[in-house]
This record gives sequence, C-alpha cells and structure tokens, in this order.
Amino acid sequence: MHKKSLKDWVILITIIPTGIIAFGLAGYFSYSRHIELDNFINQRAFSIIEPLAIMSKEPLINKDREQLRQLIGFTHRTQSSIVDSIVIFTNDNQIFVTSAYHGNTDLMRIRQGGRLVDYTQLEETDEFIIYRSPILEEQLPVTTLQNKKSLNDSAYYSSNNTNSVSQPKQLGYVAIQVNKNRLKFEQQSQTIIAFSIALLGTLLSALFALKLIRQVTKPIKSMVQAIDRVREGKLESRVSGQLMGELNFLKAGINAMAQSIHGYQNEMQASIDQATIDLRESLEQFEIQNVELSIAKRKAQEANKVKSEFLANMSHELRTPLNGVIGFTRQVLKTPLSDSQRDYLQTIDRSANNLLTIINDILDFSKLDAGKMVIESIPFSLRESLEETLALLAPAAHKKDIEISINIKQNLPDSLVGDIMRIKQIATNLISNAIKFTPQGSVEIDVTSEQVNQKHILLKLAVTDTGIGMTDKQQRTIFDAFTQADQSITRLYGGTGLGLVICQRLAREMSGNIGFTSTKNQGSSFWFTFQCEINPMPLIIELDNHHLANKSILFYEEHDHCRDAISSTLTHWQMNVTSVVNIHQLEQIVAHAKEEGLSYDYTLIGHSKTATALSELKKIITLVTPITPSIHLALNSNSPSLHEALTANGAINCLSKPINASKLSRALQPLNDNKQPFSSLPEKKILPIKVLAVDDNEANLKLIKALLLEQIAEVVLADNGHDAVELCKNEHFALIFMDIQMPVMDGISTLKSIRQNSVNDETPIIAVTAHALSGEKEKMYQQGFNAYMTKPIDETMLRHIIYEYCDFSHFITEKEQLPNNMPPEGMQTDETPSMKENTVIDWSLALKRAANKVDLAKEMLEGLVESLPTTHDSINEAISNNDTEQVKRLIHKLNGACCYTGTPNLSKITTQLETQLKIGGSLTELEPEFMEFFEHIEQVINKAPSVLKTLNAKVT
Repeated sequence: MHKKSLKDWVILITIIPTGIIAFGLAGYFSYSRHIELDNFINQRAFSIIEPLAIMSKEPLINKDREQLRQLIGFTHRTQSSIVDSIVIFTNDNQIFVTSAYHGNTDLMRIRQGGRLVDYTQLEETDEFIIYRSPILEEQLPVTTLQNKKSLNDSAYYSSNNTNSVSQPKQLGYVAIQVNKNRLKFEQQSQTIIAFSIALLGTLLSALFALKLIRQVTKPIKSMVQAIDRVREGKLESRVSGQLMGELNFLKAGINAMAQSIHGYQNEMQASIDQATIDLRESLEQFEIQNVELSIAKRKAQEANKVKSEFLANMSHELRTPLNGVIGFTRQVLKTPLSDSQRDYLQTIDRSANNLLTIINDILDFSKLDAGKMVIESIPFSLRESLEETLALLAPAAHKKDIEISINIKQNLPDSLVGDIMRIKQIATNLISNAIKFTPQGSVEIDVTSEQVNQKHILLKLAVTDTGIGMTDKQQRTIFDAFTQADQSITRLYGGTGLGLVICQRLAREMSGNIGFTSTKNQGSSFWFTFQCEINPMPLIIELDNHHLANKSILFYEEHDHCRDAISSTLTHWQMNVTSVVNIHQLEQIVAHAKEEGLSYDYTLIGHSKTATALSELKKIITLVTPITPSIHLALNSNSPSLHEALTANGAINCLSKPINASKLSRALQPLNDNKQPFSSLPEKKILPIKVLAVDDNEANLKLIKALLLEQIAEVVLADNGHDAVELCKNEHFALIFMDIQMPVMDGISTLKSIRQNSVNDETPIIAVTAHALSGEKEKMYQQGFNAYMTKPIDETMLRHIIYEYCDFSHFITEKEQLPNNMPPEGMQTDETPSMKENTVIDWSLALKRAANKVDLAKEMLEGLVESLPTTHDSINEAISNNDTEQVKRLIHKLNGACCYTGTPNLSKITTQLETQLKIGGSLTELEPEFMEFFEHIEQVINKAPSVLKTLNAKVT
C-alpha cells in the first residue's frame, strides 16, 4: 500500500469508485428491467390462456372442433407478436385442435408420467415458454394476478388459483407456446444502454482525474527528489519555485526540516563520540564478568561431581540398612511361624522391596530428567499385581479408619505384558497420597479400559478420596518437582514432592498420561492411563469356583464402592447375591427368611470401624446364625485377638480388607474339601521342535539351553554368528534365539546372512540382549528380528515367545501354570537356602534365573566369581588407557553374565554403565559410577565364599 504513487492514489479514489458505482447501478437497473419484462410476458400470457381455457369448455364438451379452431385461431392472430402456437389437448393428453400445424406440439404436451394440476403453470426452455391451463367442467374463480413478485412461482398459483370448496373435473388443457426472442432482444438492449451510460460516466471522471494529476503530482515529485537528496546527506538541498495553495506551505516545511536536520546531525556526531567512550568502558566490565562466570561454572561442575559422588555414597548408605531388614526378614520367614506372623513378615518383605525401588527411583531422578528411562515388557497378572500393592497400603488406611477398596472390571484381561514395576510404582504413589491426605472417609480405586484392540489395551486406574482436596492455586503447581500443595502441607504431611513428577513421566513413557480433579475440603480424584500388550497365555490358574454356582450368599456391607466390587466378583462366579446396605435392612431380611423358612448358603459381613468391631459384629453374627451355616467376616483390622474372638462366636474365618478374589475363593471353599491343590508341579509336555540358540557367553548358552529344554525337545548351540550361519545352511530350526553383540559376526549381520543364504530364511529369529536402550527395540524390528527379549530371560516371557511363534497347544495347557506361591519340584521352601546377603548375592534370584536348578545356579555363580578379578583388572586397565571401546566390550560381557546370576546390585550398576557408554558418555563423566561398580565387584568377591559354603552345607 505504501509503495503506490500519488498518481495511483488519485486513480484509486476517483476513477475506480466512480466506475464501480456506475457499473453497479447499470447492473442493478438492467436486472430490474429484466425482471419487469419477465413479469410482463407472464402477465400477458396468463391474460390470454386463462380466458381461452374458460371459453373452450363448452366446445370441448360438445366435441366442436370447428368452433375451437376459430377461437384459438382468432386468439393466435390477435396475439401473434408473442404467441407462436396454441394447442388444445384432451384429458388423455391427445391433440384436439391446434392453431399452427407446423409447430412442435410434442414440446407443448405434458410429458409422460406428468400430471396437470388444477391451476395454470408454465415451463421454460432456452427459446420458448410453454403455458398450460386446465379446462375444467365447472368454472372456477380466477384470481387476478397483479403486483406479484414472481409469476414463475408455482406455489403462488397453487395457493391463489384453486377452489378450496370442491375439486372440478378436468376435460383437457390449453397449451400456448411463447417465443422468448423478442423478450431477450429488449433485455439485451436495456443492458447495453445502461452499461454505455456507465462507461461514459467513468470516462468523464478519468478526464477530470488526469487534469488533477498534472496540477498536483509534478510539484510533489520535485519535493520527493529534494527529500531524497537530504536523505543521501546533501543537507543543503532546498525546494524552489512558487507553488499553489497548501503545496507552498509544504515546500516551506520541507526546507525548514532540512535546515533542522543539518543542525541535529552536528549534535548527533558529538553524542556518538561520547557513546563510544562509554561503550569501551562497558566492554571492560563485561570481560571481568565473563572471567567471574567462567570461575563460577567450574565451581558448579565440581559441585555437580561432588553431588554425583554423594548420591552414589548415599545409595549404599540407604540400601545397607534396608537390605539388612530384607535379609533378616527372609531368615525369620524360614523359621516356624503362625499364619499371622508369616503374613506380617511377608508384608514387611514386600514393603522393604518397594521402598528400595522407590529409593532407587529418587536417586535416579536426574536420569529420568535426561529421558534415559527404559520401560520393560514383562508378562504379569493385572489383578494379582494391583491387589498385592493394595495389601501393602491397606494397614495405613485402616489405622486411620479409612475404608479402602478396589474394583477391577470383570471383562478386563488379566494376563498382560508391560512394566509392572512402574505401574505399581505409580499406583502406590497415588494411593498412598490419597491415604495421607484423607483424615476420614474412604479411598476408592477403579480400574477400567479406555481403548481395546486385539493386541493392546489402554488401561485407566483412578484413585478417588474424600480428603482435604486442593485449591486452584495448589492444583497449578502439583506436578512441579520438589513441590507440594503449599508449605503448610509440607510441614504437616512431609514428602519430597517428587512422586507425582516421576509418575507423570513414567505414565507418558508407557503411552499414557496422568491427571486429576480436586475440590477444596471435598476430596480429589487422580487417574493415570498406561498401555499394555495383551498376553494370550494365562499366567495363573483360574480360580476353581464351580461349586459356588447358583449358591446363595447374604452380603452385608455399608460402603457402596466395596459392596459393588465384591458383588461383581460374586455375580461373576454365578452366585445369587443378596446385598444389604445397613443393619435395619439386614434385620428385615433375617426376619423374612425366618418367616418363610429360607436360608443362605453363605453370609459375608463387612465392617469398617475397628473400635466398635467386636461388639457390633457379635450382634450381627448372632442375628444371622439361624439362617446360614457359613459366616465369613471382612474387617479393617489385622488384629489376631479380634479374629480369634469373632471366630469363637460363630464366624468361620475373618478376612482382612480389601478382599481380593483369591482370598474370598479360599474362604468359601467347602469345609469338607480335602483337596490339596498345587501340591506338586504338573507334568509338562515337551514341544517336539528344534531351536538354535546363539550367544558368545558360555554361561548364557548353558542357562538358555536349560530353560529351553524344559519346553522343547532339542536345542542346538552356537557361540558365534559364523557357526550359526553354517548350521542354518544345513538344518532347519523352528526358532532362533540370537545374541546381538558377538565376536566374528554380530547378531544383525548373522540375521541378514541367514535370511539371504540358508534354509531358515522364514524362521522366526528372536533378538536377545543383556541391555535395552530406549529405541533399541524398534531398531531390532527394523533390522528384521521377529521379536525382542532382554536378559535376564524370564521363563514366563520365554514361554510367551514360544507360544506366539509355535503351536502352544502341544506342550502346555492352562492347568499347567505354576501358582505364584508354589516352590519348584525338588526345592521346597525349608530346603532352599533363600538368602539375600545385603542384595550382594541373592540366591533366590539366582535360582529363579537358572530355572530352579540348584547345580546350574551354583555353577554359574562360581563361574562369575572366578572371572571377576580378571574382569576388574581388565576394565581398570582399559580406563587407564582411555580405551572406551574396550571398556564397552568388557562391560557388555559382564552384564550378560550378571543377567543369569543372583547379583542384583552388580547387575544394576553394570546395566547403568552400559547405558551411559552406549549413548556417548565419557569415561571421565562416569568416574563416580565406576567407583560404585568396582565397589560392588569387591562386595561380590568377599561375600561369595560364605554364600557358597552355606550352599554346600545345605546340599550335603
């Protein structure tokens, strides 16, 4: 817009608006004239055809063609200026008489399938207008068509030309053909005249505009040139000459401005000189500040290094007492204990392990911030995992008399594949927060699914409480690190303020999210979603509750959420459930049962208030005893004395809330049931296939062979990629398990060679690695691997892989699953050295990773311990030589060995080091981690002799 000249602007504001207005008016009047001519021709046609239709009635009734021919002939001659032809048709659409025998009568006839209505209508073509008016047996009033907006509107004629009293009989119709040529000629003439006048007006406006341009633009152009010279630095330039009107004042202003600029330039030069002097002084100050910043940066780096060393040291300081708790708890569990004592100690053991996990997560918060978190894919049972988490947190809720309950929808799949440790970590954080900030009321957990397909499911876990809630200001900062709702909350409830931050990031890592709603003094509802893969292979035996089908149960529970959750489970077992909300309703049901002689097979009584539990429950037991032989209680208390007192008063057993399905199923077993389920492992069927396992580590090959031979008939081993390729050229395998990092030929090169030049080009190949970086799984799939497994190999995951790529039905059935609480055959609990020596050497973990084979686990542990001194010296030497590649190879090899032995601390730090080295971490930056790494090696070497001695003593 600013680049247009004055001449252009004059044209824009004079000629163009004038032209637009002129042509707009011409178009408007032309269009109006067109409409008037159209209405005129329609009015004239209607004034011809409607009287003609009335006058044609009698001759048409009498079949008097001559009279009709005279009538329409006279009409045609008198209206020949617009009428081309007139035709009278009979009621059956046949020509009765016409005024022009050479006309196009087919055009005037109603088309086949059409129907003439009882009013005059018209039809337009490119050259003609056809009017048709019915000839009726009795004359109808014809409304004069004057001053109507459009005669083309058939609805208008329908509403104004029909007789609402009766429908007359149609004898035929009159059709008139009107030529549109004359009408078009008049319309075109009017348009040409209008636009000619508009064009003339526009030309006159242009003449006046050009004259104005000549008188104004020339002096303005001279002023512009003078200003350009001033801009170029020629400040002595002036505008000369005598100009007209305001232009003369403008000339004077420009000359005055040039004079002022000349004076300002001199002043500005003096200011620039002074500013240059000031800038030199500022630059000197900046140099001093840069030196100070450099010194501060070095101090910050040193402080960060000290922080890393502090975290490494604190990791040991925090783990050492906690591992003592875990170790001695395991030792006590091996001694004779009552059921309550064993339950308490198992809870301590699980709680300590969860606490250890949380401590590790807090210490690794900086790594989470760097986006280096690896999400595992491990098979797990959804219900068992969540119920176990809830069992750990329930005592804290019951201590505050808070009702805690969980409702997992029955239609959700139970066997999933995902990172259950992270899922439990988020659930633990949300539930413990709900308990912490709820002084009274309840905490309710609901598990639903938001999105389901054949292979994946998006689950949603919601935790709703009746606690203190949050204000809008507090809600805005709830996901900030090291921040809680406000300072008073921090003092009252404690906490680091990291829990929700970690939960949010973990949820997003699992393709989900986290959110909440909260109202001050009314409670909060936190939820998080996470995506898992659906595992088609069941992990636990389905509860055998066939004996409960069609059995009746009286269920008393005042808490709505708990009642709905348990009722859903009982209904799923096909039981007839009678739910009772309060004591008054219970009394009515008992009275009715006594009157009708009814009874219930089972009665389940839920109670929340610990303080008044004994007296109230005794009354309820006495009340329901006459109508039921089997009374079961569900309490918010783990007190053995309370349980004993209630069972002494008629209750069969007392269950601790929250009740899960397995607890309830065991409680409702028949009293005379002498079955001993899961007393031993069922015999497993061996799948008759041959599998190739490729790994450069002898211990890894030995373990994977042992694991595979439990499920398949034959295992062939290869310790490098070259041998694997040679084997694949001559033998066909059902599956190939391939390590990635190997000498001679790595796993990826071996895969490509097998695909190109062997008889196993279609054989599923599974990538097996001791280390899993973020994005590495996708990389393996892109390279052509069919699946991906991480070390240590989990037996359930291995079985899942074989199930997916082989015929699962031939080697395992659902009843052959090992229950979670059942020790393997030949290794009963009282014979197994279940020791966890400060988690330096965890024999139970070693046994698990060796497929519960004692000799194999001991052999692998001895092999690792024997190799550690050499490995220690080799890695130390490589670090001294700054040989990063050699360190990577040695760390990777050790990591693979640790995956198959029970050395969790050493395995964890080795995995962390390999992660950092793979993503480009330098040896200098990882110095604190290497210090911790060597310390763990020393701990394993020092602890191993006593552990092995204990094992040998146990075996002998």
